[in-house]
Amino acid sequence: MAAAKDKTDQVSADEKTQKPNEVRFIEKLNEFVQKNRKNLLLTLAAIVVIFAGVIIGFTVQEKLQIKAFTTVDAFNERYQALREYIGSEEAEAVSKQADINALLDDLNGFSAKNSGYAAARAYSISADIYEAQKKWAESEKAWSAAAKAAGKSYFAPVSFYNAAVAAEEQENIEAAIDHYNRVIEFEKTSFLAARAQFAIGRLQESRSNKEAALEAYRNLLSKWPGDQLWANLAQSRIIVLSN
Repeated sequence: MAAAKDKTDQVSADEKTQKPNEVRFIEKLNEFVQKNRKNLLLTLAAIVVIFAGVIIGFTVQEKLQIKAFTTVDAFNERYQALREYIGSEEAEAVSKQADINALLDDLNGFSAKNSGYAAARAYSISADIYEAQKKWAESEKAWSAAAKAAGKSYFAPVSFYNAAVAAEEQENIEAAIDHYNRVIEFEKTSFLAARAQFAIGRLQESRSNKEAALEAYRNLLSKWPGDQLWANLAQSRIIVLSN
């Protein structure tokens, strides 16, 4: 009982020492608020303005993105309507050339003013048009721009791959290999990576660069050993080149 009483007395003593301290703290806090009321109100107002600005910024950005995607969808509809005439020499196709040129102008203007996935899609439509017209240099340039705008999205390696194909059509082997190597940078996420690695081996073979071709094919087997198509093709080329 004596121990319990001593403990109770200790708690009471602690409460007596804490309460004055708490009172003094509150008094000091009130005094600080009174002295700095104007600054505190200005700071609070600034925080509210900044927060409101962030919210408005996000809202405006979202609306701009929606508008950009809607515009690209409209471009794609125009492209699909003209697609059968692009690259054709028939009389009706010739009459559509002005519409095709107008679409390209609109696409190029939009791409220059926008970024991200919307710009990448616009560049890709331009690239498809140039490809149908056999304008491979323009197609390669547009696909490269699409890849850059796409950033780290799945559309980047697709665009790099198409840029490589356009470079091959120009017989620009070095540029094609560079584009294929950019595809391989997405080896963990892109289904085109193994195919791009095989293409590098094929291009090295076309230049009679046997050792570089073997290296490319061996890299394919090392990175994608379970690929039933490209790994098997790479293995067959290694056998042929090694004999």
